[in-house]
Amino acid sequence: MAFNQERFDRLIQKLEVFANKQPHLYKLHVAFLATLGYAYIFLVLAVTLGLLISIIFLMLNAQSVNASSVKGVIFLLAFALVLVRSLWVSFPPPTGLPLQPQDVPNLYSLTNEISSKLQAPRFHHILLTNDFNAAVVQRPRLGLLGWQQNYLIVGLPLMLALSPEQFRAVLAHELGHLSGNHSRFSGWIYRQRLTWYRIIKGLGQGGNEVSSLMFERFLTWYSPFFNAYSFVLARMDEYEADRCALELTGEQNAAETLINVEVKARFLERYFWSSIYKQVETEIEPPEMTYMAMQQALSQRLHQEITSSYLIEALTNRTNNADTHPCLKDRLKSLGYIFNPQQELAIFAPIEISAAQKLLGNKLEKFIAHFSQAWREEIATPWRQKYAEFQQSIATLKDLNQKAKTQQLTLDEATQRAFLTFEFEGEEAVIPLLQEIIHRDIHHASANYLLGQILLNKQDTTGIEYIEKAIEQDSSIVIEGCQAICYFLQQQGKINEAKSYQERAVNYHELILKAQKERSSVREKDKLESHNASDIEVNKLRQQFSHHPDIKTAYLVQKNMEFFPENPFYVLALKREVSFLEGIHETDHSKLVNSLLEENEFLGNVFIFILNDHLNMEKKLKRIPNSMIYQKKGKK
Repeated sequence: MAFNQERFDRLIQKLEVFANKQPHLYKLHVAFLATLGYAYIFLVLAVTLGLLISIIFLMLNAQSVNASSVKGVIFLLAFALVLVRSLWVSFPPPTGLPLQPQDVPNLYSLTNEISSKLQAPRFHHILLTNDFNAAVVQRPRLGLLGWQQNYLIVGLPLMLALSPEQFRAVLAHELGHLSGNHSRFSGWIYRQRLTWYRIIKGLGQGGNEVSSLMFERFLTWYSPFFNAYSFVLARMDEYEADRCALELTGEQNAAETLINVEVKARFLERYFWSSIYKQVETEIEPPEMTYMAMQQALSQRLHQEITSSYLIEALTNRTNNADTHPCLKDRLKSLGYIFNPQQELAIFAPIEISAAQKLLGNKLEKFIAHFSQAWREEIATPWRQKYAEFQQSIATLKDLNQKAKTQQLTLDEATQRAFLTFEFEGEEAVIPLLQEIIHRDIHHASANYLLGQILLNKQDTTGIEYIEKAIEQDSSIVIEGCQAICYFLQQQGKINEAKSYQERAVNYHELILKAQKERSSVREKDKLESHNASDIEVNKLRQQFSHHPDIKTAYLVQKNMEFFPENPFYVLALKREVSFLEGIHETDHSKLVNSLLEENEFLGNVFIFILNDHLNMEKKLKRIPNSMIYQKKGKK
């Protein structure tokens, strides 16, 4: 039985009940699962080394060496190296602007105070970033052997958005994840989730088909179960961390901090940054002191209509199994806080002194200038390109409007005019243009989809019909379209209908994942058939190969697909010509494959691999009609 989202959700639901009723037994199960994964890998490694030592011992006793024994030793040695390399998991240090105690003594003093009260370890590093977030990261310097290095990561926008007491609640929550009272085991399990992700990735990139086959069945069973068990623990830990914030800063402050974070995150993303990027329409260079403008915007009272809409949206969201963090409504309920709409004005009152001003002191101006300059340098080139595109688009729209006065535009011209009108003049102006396009072509996907979105924004249910028509013509918008309809139906109170669209989006997402997995590899057992690429495409490939003198032979076929067979999946197999002295290096294979993938503009989905290590595959390819599309001149 496939471990799909529905089965995962059911398991999460059962585990949450189990964890609440018998928390100690539940944690014992999680620890057992975490240990079981390592036990399996080390068992396979021990058996491999045992076989390797046995063969070498027999060879020494026999005082003779035969080809089979040598091949066995080489194979087992290579397999053992793949396992060891996969287990050597490295955790790169997080990035950010390092903050020194002498520069920000107030921040270090607050952090040390909260760490002492929560019995949490001291931090080796505090990093300042441009994210609207705060986090704790434990980096094991010795990989699986541990020796933790503790990082506290704080975002400047978050510090600008909160009062000192609210930021204290945020720190209490984050340090609560490392609290000696309850969370060391949770922290260990959290690191195991990251470790297993890297181990699975390492095994998949090991380049050894035997290792993939040996671990595939175990990991297919193990990974979803460990993910589910540890997922429930991670969510429990979020509630526990919230209680740490409550204990140190009080119920009202902890709750209002959660509300402020939800609302101001939306404000920055949708209002502040939107207004910044809108300046590209008139300014050829990006603004200089963006984070100074952010500080001014966050220090003022936000417009009540904006805060109300963002708060309603945050309170409407429901906890789901896509994220270990519970929704705002559940977190407030867990704190025992009952939200009163009349308190809204007090919650979003102007901040007299922000956490950034108090905790970063006289260094704040320097940090604001640093992040403003870094953002400006990063965005400068795309900003200028966008400005040039914008000016060109305005000129194009002007020309199309002028042309439409004297003659009928082509369907492509009418579509371009409609989308440019929507970009520059808004929803009302584009509605008649979209209706005209659909009148000419009732199945026009992009026009139907945009008109459907606009109508749903106007609370018009006929928008659903237009989005459905668009989905019929373009499968790439199935998930986005279903989510748009789902959100609209939820606002209308039609929960059951909304759920059906949500399930439809989830099911289609699972199909996409299965298709991606099906297209992620090519093996000898796969069913391959003749390609349907055109002569023009094949000739372009031949010209491309001629620029790579080490390509000796090339085969092009298609893999028979179970999921989305209408989208062909091409397999391009290359045989390299390498001299005996040069030898064959995996890095050279990768360079060639990456180069060809970057140059590929005509085939859609294509999988490229080198045949030198897969001689049996070449025999299979030769039996497929018209599979050989290139052979280096002078070679037979």
